[in-house]
Parts: sequence; structure tokens; C-alpha cells
Amino acid sequence: MEKDMTAGTPGKIIFNFTMPIFIGNIFQQFYNMADTVIVGKFVGNAALAAVGACGTLVFLIIGFLQGVTAGFTVVTAQHFGAGNMKAMKKSVASGAVLTGIVTVILTLLSMISMAKVLHLMNTPSDMYGEAYGYIMVICGGIVAQALYNYLASVLRALGDSKRPLYFLVIAALLNIVLDLMFIIVFRMGAAGAAYATVIAQGISGILCLLYIAKKVPVLHLHREDWEIDKNLAGWQLKIGLPMAFQYSITAIGTIVVQSCLNILGSTAAAGFAAASKIEQVFTQAYVALGTTMATYCAQNMGAGKYTRIRKGFKSATLIGFIYAVVTGVIIFFVGKYMTIFFVSENVNQIMEYVDIYLRCVSVSFLPLVIVNLYRNGIQGMGYGLLPMTAGIAELVGRSGAALIASHFGSYMGICLASPAAWVLAGTLLIIMYFKIMKGKKDRNLKNR
Repeated sequence: MEKDMTAGTPGKIIFNFTMPIFIGNIFQQFYNMADTVIVGKFVGNAALAAVGACGTLVFLIIGFLQGVTAGFTVVTAQHFGAGNMKAMKKSVASGAVLTGIVTVILTLLSMISMAKVLHLMNTPSDMYGEAYGYIMVICGGIVAQALYNYLASVLRALGDSKRPLYFLVIAALLNIVLDLMFIIVFRMGAAGAAYATVIAQGISGILCLLYIAKKVPVLHLHREDWEIDKNLAGWQLKIGLPMAFQYSITAIGTIVVQSCLNILGSTAAAGFAAASKIEQVFTQAYVALGTTMATYCAQNMGAGKYTRIRKGFKSATLIGFIYAVVTGVIIFFVGKYMTIFFVSENVNQIMEYVDIYLRCVSVSFLPLVIVNLYRNGIQGMGYGLLPMTAGIAELVGRSGAALIASHFGSYMGICLASPAAWVLAGTLLIIMYFKIMKGKKDRNLKNR
């Protein structure tokens, strides 16, 4: 059901909206993790490293889609917050057309370039075949990812974070079943995990579409809603493309890290891959809070409630900081023991790599909270380009640290690449936020 986020206690609304997204993200991580666990257990460490290496490329592709679809629906949330249902419907139709165009272009470009990209990433020969098979299936199934991400973003723009969760839970369970069937029964290797992911994601997208058709009359579109409005499309692209490139900038930095890591060999890469999966389970709360703040700020921006936006940032920051401290302590001391879920060979050796990575990132969760909350919140307010400068700082910090560490053959240095990026980007985003809100305050004073 739709939810108006322009009224009520900000902290309570943000928490209640975040929880379904958080749970959904956890399930999404679980079914992504299922790929890693099942591949690592039944195919081998080289295949595990291959899936881990492809994780950065998958993040580049899916992150771009998440960014662009979230950006298109910022306009939807703003119109919904302002109570303009006619304009809201037109923005949904326009966003769907733009998402379709982006999907076709992204599919073609990714499938053409992946072989060269894997070579540029210094992918070891013992894991190249599995990596190529895995990533090409993911590229061919981009349309499934786009369908779910766009429709889920539309529902969230209207304040509904529960339905996307339900469909994602179904997809997560289906993905695990398909993983077991494709990898263990049909022995399809890493590619089998990719097929399972694409099929499960596609079904979650179809479920979103059926739900909207049957239960959300406010999203039932008519012929006039599909009429092309160049100004509307331009507005959506102005917000959506910078958000997409923001994700891409982050992913490019991660690819640089993976390239540096691959030089250290498949064992280090396997340890890094396992540790990344563990970290991502715990950090989904920050991603969920960021998604919430994008919708919250967009609706309140449309309603012109700037003071309410400030209160929302304060509440979300407090929630994020409390969670960061608790989970940081847990990961620092016991996170490494989750390694046993991912590998069956050289467990103790790989656990050492996992422990180093988790200790490096767990002490850096506070700046990660800032990055997720303030980047998404600022984007939700309609500022698409500004957060990109923080993204560039993130790229510089992550790539620079990784390249220097690689030069000295330091695995720990590579693990510190992301914390360096979070500190740089978080600092810039805080400065941006205060400058933007000062401008809103000054404008309010002038209008009195």
C-alpha cells in the first residue's frame, strides 16, 4: 500500500520503511551468497574466486540499473508527495520507456566487452573460464534485473517497501533451489549459479508487475500517460544518469581493487570474495537506510517540507550509527568464523585472509553510514550531479589505496581501499548537505 512520508514522526517512519527493505536486501544477499557457498563447496576454490571476481562486474551492471531506476522514480516520489497523481503516472510511464532503452544499450555493451574486461582485470587462467561463463549469463539476463529494479523503485516511491520484500523473499528461496539443481545435479559450474540468479530475479519482477496490475489502481496507466514529454524525460535523465554513474564510479573503483587483488593469486581472491559476502550481509542496513532516505527526501521535497528533511537526516544518522557500532564489534571479533560456509579447501589459510579484510572494514562503518544516507538523501532531493563529486573522491581513494598496496604486494593495504574511499566521500557529502540545507533555510527566510 502507498505511504505518505510527509506526515508523522520522521524517526518512526524511517525505521518502519527501512526494515522491509533491509530484510529484502538480506534475502537478496543470501541468494547471492548461495551462489558463492554452493560454488565454493561443490565446484572448488578457483570457481569461488571466479564468482568473487565477477562480483565487481555484476555490481557495475546491477548498480547502474539500480541507480538509474531509482533516479527516474525520484520524480515519481516528488509528484506523489505533492499530491499530483496525473504527473506521477506520466513519470512512471516515461521512466519505464527510459529503463527499456537503457536495458537494451547496457545488455549489448556488456556482452560485447566482457572478454576484454576480464583480461584487463588480470583474471588468473585457472578461473577465467568459470568467470567468463558466469558473467555472460548475467549480462544476457540484464532485462530481468531491470524489470524488478524499476517496478520495486516505483512501489517504494509511493511509500510501499513491503511488497518488493515479499517478492524478493520468493526469489531468494527459488534461487537456492535452482542453484542446487543447476550446480549439483546438472553440473553447470559457475554458469549454473548465474542462470539461477537471472531466473529468480525475473520471476520477482513479474510478481511486482502482477501485483501492480491487480492491487495498485493508482499505477494503472492509460494511453495519454504514455505520450512522450521531452521535458519530463530530460528531468528524469538529469537525476537518473548521475545516480547511475555514481554507482558505476563506485564499481569501477571496486574493479581496480579486484584487478590488484588478482595479482596476489586465487587463494587471496577467494578469501577476499568470502569476506566481501560476509561484510555485505551486515552492511545491507546502510543500503536500506539510504534507499529510505531517497524516498523520504523526495516526497518531502515535493511537499516543500525542508525542516522535516533535516529531522529525517538526524534520525536516520542516529539509527545508522547505533547499528554500525554493534555490528562492527561483532564482525571484528567473530566474523572470520563464517568462512566455513564458503569453502571446503584450505579453510584455515583462507580464514586468515577473511579476518584481515573484516577487521579493516568493521572499524570503518561510521563513514559508510554517512556515504549511504547522505548520498541517497541528497539525490532524493533532486540533486543528481553533486553526489557524483563525492563518487569521484571515492574512486580516487579506493583506486589509489589499492594500486599503492598492489605495488608493495600488501593484501591488508588492498583491504583498506574501501575504508579510504568511505572517509573521503563521507566528508564531501556532509559538506554538501550543510550547504544545501543552508540554502533552503536562506530561501525560506527571503520568502517570508
